[in-house]
Amino acid sequence: MADAISPVRATRVRWTILAILFIVTTVNYADRATISIAGPELSKQLGLSPVQMGLVFSAFSWSYVLSQLPGGWLLDRFGTRITYFFSIFLWSLFTLAQGWVGFFSGGAAVMMLFALRLIVGAAEAPSFPGNSRLTTSWFPTAERGTAAAIFNSAQYFATVLFAPIMGWLVHTFGWESVFFVMGTLGILIAFAWLKFVHGPRQHPRINAAELQHIQRGGALVDLETTGTAKQQIDTWACLKQLLSSRMLLGIYVGQYCINTLTYFFLTWFPVYLVKERHMTILKAGFIAALPAIAGFLGGVLGGVISDRMIKRGYSTSVARKTPIIGGMLLATTMVLCNYVEQDWVVVAVMALAFFGKGIGALGWAVVGDTSPSQAGGMSGSLFNMFGNVAGITTPIVIGFILEATGSFYGALVFVGANALVTVLCYLFLVGEIRRFEFTRPVVKEVVAA
Repeated sequence: MADAISPVRATRVRWTILAILFIVTTVNYADRATISIAGPELSKQLGLSPVQMGLVFSAFSWSYVLSQLPGGWLLDRFGTRITYFFSIFLWSLFTLAQGWVGFFSGGAAVMMLFALRLIVGAAEAPSFPGNSRLTTSWFPTAERGTAAAIFNSAQYFATVLFAPIMGWLVHTFGWESVFFVMGTLGILIAFAWLKFVHGPRQHPRINAAELQHIQRGGALVDLETTGTAKQQIDTWACLKQLLSSRMLLGIYVGQYCINTLTYFFLTWFPVYLVKERHMTILKAGFIAALPAIAGFLGGVLGGVISDRMIKRGYSTSVARKTPIIGGMLLATTMVLCNYVEQDWVVVAVMALAFFGKGIGALGWAVVGDTSPSQAGGMSGSLFNMFGNVAGITTPIVIGFILEATGSFYGALVFVGANALVTVLCYLFLVGEIRRFEFTRPVVKEVVAA
C-alpha cells in the first residue's frame, strides 16, 4: 500500500534547460572571440594599427550596450523563447557574413568589418538577460548560484573548446574560415533552441513535482508566462527606480569592472601572446585555452560555494559576496606577469588570475536574486549594459596604452586595478543583497483588441 501512494519523483527538466543555455552561451562567446583569433592575420592583411584594431574590437560592444534596453523590453514583452531565437539566428548570420570581408580591401574592408561587428553586437543584446530570466524562472534560490555560474562559465569553455579549433582554422584555411564555420554552427543551434526551450509552465516534459519544488524554492515560474501577457512596461519609470537603488548601482559598477577582465581576455589576450610573448598564432590559440580552463573551473566552483553557503544557513548577501570578493582579489595577480620572463610562468599566473575571476563572476546570480519580477528582462539588460561598457572602453584604452608605450605593462596594471575596484564595490557600496521592489507601479495591463 505504501508503494502505491509513494510520491512521484520530480523530473529534472531544469538541468536540461541549463545545458542548452550553456551550449548557446558557449557559441555566443566563441562568436565574440572570432575577431581576436583572426585578429593578427586580419590586421596584417588589412594593415591596421593597434588603435584601429582596438576600434574594431570595440565595435561589437558599442551596439551591444546600446541595444541592451531594447533587448530587455523585447524579452519582457514577447518572452525569452522567441526573442532569444531571433537573437541567435541573426548574430550567427552576421558572424558568417564577416568572412566575406576578405573579398574587399582597404577602407571598404575596415568599414564593412566594423559595420558587421556592430550588427552582431545588437543581435546578441538579449542573450544574457535571457539567460538570467530563464534561470530565475527555472531554478530555486539555493540552486540559482550554481546555474548562473555554469552558464556564465561558458565564456571560458568557449575558449577551451573553440580557441584551438579557430587557431587551427586560421593556420590551415585562412582567417575567413573562422567566421564561415562559427556562423553556420550558430544558425543550426537557433532552430534547436526553438524546439527544446520553453518556460516552466509551458514545457511538455516537466511534471507537477518539479514545478512545485522550484516554485517553493523561490523560482519565478510565471515569469515566462507574464512575458507574453498583454502588459506594457513604463520604461522610464522602471529605469528611474532601478537606478535610484544604491545596491543595484554597486552591482552594475562591479560588473563593469569584472567585464574589463573578460574583454581583455576576449580581445587583446591572444595578441598579447603573439606580440609580447612572441608565440605563433597556432600556439597562442592552444595556450589561451589553459587560463580559460582555470576560469571555467573557478566559475563553476564559485556558484557551488555560494549555493552551499545558502543551504548551510548563510544569508544571500554573505553567500554571494564571499566568492566575489575572494575571487577578484585573486584575479589581481595577473599584474605579476609584468615581472616574469618564462612563458610557462606567465601562463600559470594568468590561469590563477582567471581562476579567481571565474570564482568571482557571480553577477548573474546576483541579478536573479535582485531583479523585480515585473521587469526581469529590463533589470538584467540594465546590468548587462553597464557591464558591457567595458567592451567599449577596454579594447580602446589598451590600444592607446600599446600605441603610447609599445608594451602590455600598463595594460595589465589597468586590468588588475579593475578587479580591485570590484572588491571595493561589494565591500562598501552594494549592502544587503535582496529582491528589489518597485515603490511605484511600472506595469499596466493593455486591453486586447
